[in-house]
Amino acid sequence: MLYYLFQFLEDQYQLPGATLFQFITFRAAMAVLVSLLISMIFGKHIINFLRNQQIGETVRDLGLEGQKEKQGTPTMGGIIIIIATLIPVLLFAKLDNVYVLLLIVTTLWMGTIGFIDDYIKKFKNDKDGLSGKFKVLGQVGLGLIVGSVLYFNENVTIKEQVPIHIQMAMVSTGNTNLVMHNPAIKQFKAEEKSTKTTIPFLKNNEFDYADILTAINEDWGKYAWIIFIPIVIFIITAVSNGANLTDGIDGLAAGTSVIAVSVLGLFTWLSGNIIFSDYLNIMYIPRIGEMTVFVGAFVGALIGFLWYNTFPAQVFMGDTGSLTIGGIIAVIAIAVRKELLIPILCGIFLVENLSVVLQVSYFKYTRKKYGEGKRIFLMSPLHHHYQKKGMHESKIVNRFWIVGIMLAVLTVVTLKMR
Repeated sequence: MLYYLFQFLEDQYQLPGATLFQFITFRAAMAVLVSLLISMIFGKHIINFLRNQQIGETVRDLGLEGQKEKQGTPTMGGIIIIIATLIPVLLFAKLDNVYVLLLIVTTLWMGTIGFIDDYIKKFKNDKDGLSGKFKVLGQVGLGLIVGSVLYFNENVTIKEQVPIHIQMAMVSTGNTNLVMHNPAIKQFKAEEKSTKTTIPFLKNNEFDYADILTAINEDWGKYAWIIFIPIVIFIITAVSNGANLTDGIDGLAAGTSVIAVSVLGLFTWLSGNIIFSDYLNIMYIPRIGEMTVFVGAFVGALIGFLWYNTFPAQVFMGDTGSLTIGGIIAVIAIAVRKELLIPILCGIFLVENLSVVLQVSYFKYTRKKYGEGKRIFLMSPLHHHYQKKGMHESKIVNRFWIVGIMLAVLTVVTLKMR
């Protein structure tokens, strides 16, 4: 809203400093600061409210050190993250931007699913919460919305670079259509709809989902949504569940998410800037730079939440927060066309997910074959394995953060590693 207000003040009254709001970097920085203040200042009031409503964590005895001390700690703290994200976005972002709107919908959608799950656990005395099939149904529903918008909306486009030999040929023949004032713009074609994405570590690192169908029949490219939308559904479901499983000890999910989201924010800003995308030879995506404001607000909200969530936690995010975090990360990665980097960037989520899948699968397999189930890990998800080994949860979290930073650096390096 402030963007439009200061644009009006600049147009009508030439108010000094009003042009600052035209810069994405300024508005993203303000979004970070405001979200931090909201989560840190009002977070305490929300925690007290949750405590007064007796919305405390019910802890099962799993034989983990320090587990009993967590009994009664307020949960549903994801509300802090959601509020601290959306308020700065409404203040500083362009609200007619398709990517921003999609992330707002994602936040509210996944937040609602998580809230319902937490509500059932706390007020309906059902420790299992919302049925798993309804959670998946909600994730699939969001995937359908996100996939459909990204595929069919006319404002979701890319601008590809014109091959250098064609540029030289056009200049040498006197064709001035390509010769423009800005030397960066002249290297790009007109905007076009595309289902291309980025493949890490390869020289020609773009892959078009439509190629899967056109390899069978050239005319089937127009049906690329049949491939694209299910992939979006799978990614959103996998990442949101991964974030949900990672939320098991104080500060783990929020901290690792800050690292991953910060990298996605960098990709978003670079991909939305025609100069830097040209320099780095990455895909230029018009209008996606505005998403950086949302990312800034989200990072600030997560850091502010960590103020109360680091050991010993004063509040847990619950499914209200973890499902929302996973959904937002997935949508940002898909929108910026870096979804194939998720296994690296969100490697913590992936390993936590795999540890559960491997544990359950191996237990069932050995029980069927030998009559007695055996386990790979002392306990899953993986962070509980290390707790069982006697490692303090603060050390586990810090080491997971360090691994997350290493994975983030590797993800950034893929920009030039081909």
